[in-house]
Amino acid sequence: MLTRPCTFILFILWITMAQIPGQENKEKTTALKDLLSRIDLDELMKKDEPPLNFPKTLEEFEYAFNEQGRLRHTTTGEAYAFNAREDLHRWNQKRYEALGEIITRYVYQLLETKCNLTKEIVPVDATAEEPRSFIYLSADAMSNPTKLLVLIQGCGVVRAGQWARRLIINQDLDSGTQIPFITRAQEEGYGVMVLNPNENHLEVERPAKPAPLPSPEASDEPAEKRERKDDRESKKKRDFYEKYRNPQKESETEQIPIRENGSPEEHVLYVWDHFVSKAAARNVFVVAHSYGGLSLVELMIQREAQVKNRVCAVAMTDSIHNVWHQDANKSIQEWLQQHCRNWVSSPEPLDTPVEPMLSDCPRVSAVISPPHGHPWYYPTY
Repeated sequence: MLTRPCTFILFILWITMAQIPGQENKEKTTALKDLLSRIDLDELMKKDEPPLNFPKTLEEFEYAFNEQGRLRHTTTGEAYAFNAREDLHRWNQKRYEALGEIITRYVYQLLETKCNLTKEIVPVDATAEEPRSFIYLSADAMSNPTKLLVLIQGCGVVRAGQWARRLIINQDLDSGTQIPFITRAQEEGYGVMVLNPNENHLEVERPAKPAPLPSPEASDEPAEKRERKDDRESKKKRDFYEKYRNPQKESETEQIPIRENGSPEEHVLYVWDHFVSKAAARNVFVVAHSYGGLSLVELMIQREAQVKNRVCAVAMTDSIHNVWHQDANKSIQEWLQQHCRNWVSSPEPLDTPVEPMLSDCPRVSAVISPPHGHPWYYPTY
């Protein structure tokens, strides 16, 4: 440990060096290299990052959902372990994301087999060449004459049929998916629409950038000299990356937006115009979670008269809408007050009134840890 006089001397030395006028860049670089050389990078990095190649199926991951809908290792029976490799957070995160993509496909399969829902492509007139998304409909979603339930999730990585990926992986399917809502609604005679507001673009690999043309100054150099110079620069870069063990570089991608569905708000508006407004049901009910509540308020701003005429009630869960920031008029705020409830995280018993932040939508308590088996309890994050 440094003594107090030693610490003080180093402090004075640091200030003096910083104040030396006209200090050459070369000297600064040398000092920085000397500082870096004192850091034990091997101790910090522990080990090289393994390749970002992960299994493509649950079976290859050696995980499966048991009878209770909980994800468990097929050999040990243990829950999913995020830190599969110690001190490799980026690799663990990429592994988690790869599992999440498998979970997304698994939930799609459940929507189709367990809930008997079918995919409907959006845009409805999409060509085979353009990016497209989809929603899920029950067989009677468009023809049910009385009741239609519309489910709108929050933002992020979750896709159709999911409330929260983390809950699916760490808790169970009933907590993290919309399946309990769907089956309950079907039992009670509702048609069902499951929106997919986060599928907004097609991600493609970005083409490699062409090599820059040599500058006029460089072209004046003899070719042999220029090649030796390039070799030295390349070796410096290779040595740098080898010394500091730069994490493997992923391929660069670009996003091609899906026409008229390039954002959650656009998607909700599109589905309203092309599906909900054309459905036969006299009474439309909406469950909107988190950002889904914001998208619903935006829909009201765009289609106020239609929404008021068709929607009977809205159940929001931790909605992040804001009638002031979204510039919702007074009549919309009054309608929300009469027809909406926002269940929010709270330690109070279920349905206990919670002080509202704004005078637009009554807020009530949603139990923080919902009991298993009750499909109408709000699934928290």
